[in-house]
Amino acid sequence: MNKDRALILDFGGVVTRTLFETHEETETALGLPRGTLTWRGPFDPASDPLWVSMQRREITERDYWMERTREVGRLVGEDWKDMKTFVQRARGADAELVLRPQAREAILAVKQAGLRLAILSNELDLFYGVEFRSRFPLMELFDVVVDATYTGILKPDPRAYERVLAELCLPREACVFVDDQKKNIEGAVAVGLPHVHFDVTQPADGYARALSMLGL
Repeated sequence: MNKDRALILDFGGVVTRTLFETHEETETALGLPRGTLTWRGPFDPASDPLWVSMQRREITERDYWMERTREVGRLVGEDWKDMKTFVQRARGADAELVLRPQAREAILAVKQAGLRLAILSNELDLFYGVEFRSRFPLMELFDVVVDATYTGILKPDPRAYERVLAELCLPREACVFVDDQKKNIEGAVAVGLPHVHFDVTQPADGYARALSMLGL
């Protein structure tokens, strides 16, 4: 058994498919005409000036998604005040739709090898909701979940990384942290935590690198 090593995953975008990747499903769920949603974030930055603004750190990730939440709510004639409403309305009861296939493979590989698993998220329950998370595939395989929805400590604050390491009871060099946001990777660098900057447009590559770093 290899309980002395761990894979630490961000949730949104790393474990889940992004909302950019599921525009067609969102349009179907909300009864919107195909092609209504045109912003594509990292898949086409030119289509999404608001995303570019977030990458420049002119606005936060939460700011970005709250603006998209309000925007999509208006498209269906409603006043949406939280990201959780957007996620639940866009994806309904189908939690399986959200799970990234490459994440499923990596999570199962890690558990089969006897390693530990953790989530370090800034907004897991804030965006997805407790009830949705309870239905999310493979969630029961995670040994530790640290969610800033409750801790109030957002990545890249060093305390966020230190907290998940403390709950895992492992040294940082025994762990690999995976996140799709550059600022959160910079936080990992600052605390000396091995890491993979996850490219949501190339998910298989990101997981392959993380597993390799863990010796899998």
